[in-house]
Amino acid sequence: MTDPFRVRDLRRPARLAPGARVAVVAPSGPVPEERLQAGLDVLRGWDLDPYALPHVLDRHADFGYLAGTDADRAADLQRAWCDPSVDAVLCARGGYGVQRMADLLDWDAMRAAGPKVFVGFSDITALHEAFATRLGLVTLHGPMAAGVDFIKNARAQEHLRATLFAPETVMTIASGAGALVPGRARGVLLGGCLSLLAAELGTPHARPSAAGGLLCLEDVGEETYRLDRYLTQLLRAGWLDGVRGVLLGSWHDCDPYERVRVMLADRLGPLGVPVAEEFGFGHAAGALTIPFGVTAELDAGAGTVALGEPALR
Repeated sequence: MTDPFRVRDLRRPARLAPGARVAVVAPSGPVPEERLQAGLDVLRGWDLDPYALPHVLDRHADFGYLAGTDADRAADLQRAWCDPSVDAVLCARGGYGVQRMADLLDWDAMRAAGPKVFVGFSDITALHEAFATRLGLVTLHGPMAAGVDFIKNARAQEHLRATLFAPETVMTIASGAGALVPGRARGVLLGGCLSLLAAELGTPHARPSAAGGLLCLEDVGEETYRLDRYLTQLLRAGWLDGVRGVLLGSWHDCDPYERVRVMLADRLGPLGVPVAEEFGFGHAAGALTIPFGVTAELDAGAGTVALGEPALR
């Protein structure tokens, strides 16, 4: 069977303009109120019209790692996405919880609502997968509205802002690093948090494989043997068969990078595809925004990705 991600890009939402309505949702973990307010202030400073959904500041009565009940978190996302006045939906933070609520969403209604901008990373990886498979939509792997990086880091802010308002100005994304495995490759950008990609295997919303893709991988707070296990699971499942290239982001709060690097070379080197390291997306300070679903060309030696078209229309 032909993998649709091998042969076509996904639909690109429209870029934002001053005054655009932006909804902030919390599909995963609980959100500190002061950080939410700071993030909303940043968005207002961009001449956007942001607002938080009703349950963004909730905390689950039994499970403190969740921002409210599964039903309420799903309802907020559904409401924001299906509101015709909303131009973009930004996640407030990651954590854990998307997988608990993804099956509560009405994907038919969300597809009918049409494309709009969606931004997040970390646990939001599960929604990037679902938005690709269920909605056929380009999404942005980037800083979240109540994240410390979004609030305090100028590089993270400016790269996301440029992607949202003037995507033609960020047609080349440069890491400043180099190659774990040199070479050039062309494919569709996809991926996210390694542990979430492994956890998504076999679920209704996950891609059947990364074939034809430039796979972006990063993670946070994991020991090397666990990262090894996630990669080995993807390899054994055949999910990496046909991947065109790999971009490695941050490994914040994992083991020292030199130790992680040896494992990454061991697991990914035999794929025989270019692998760029320290690419500057994920849980690190100043994280770059990566558009998932857009065709791009990776030059691992130069540490660059050249987009075939702007992330947004």
